[in-house]
Amino acid sequence: MKIDIEQVMNAVKSDEYMGFCVACGYEQYGVEPDARKYKCEDCGERKVYGAEELLMAFSWPLDN
Repeated sequence: MKIDIEQVMNAVKSDEYMGFCVACGYEQYGVEPDARKYKCEDCGERKVYGAEELLMAFSWPLDN
């Protein structure tokens, strides 16, 4: 599943701490806004990023 900027913007606007797994697209709650490489609750990869961090990544690619 691909993550789009609209999903990320909605997450940033919400009052919930949300992040997204860039490996599988899973929406994960309880993720700090500046989170990087957290473990995904769905696929287990360390590819969960906070919504605000992903918003910046739309301008600058994430480090692998």
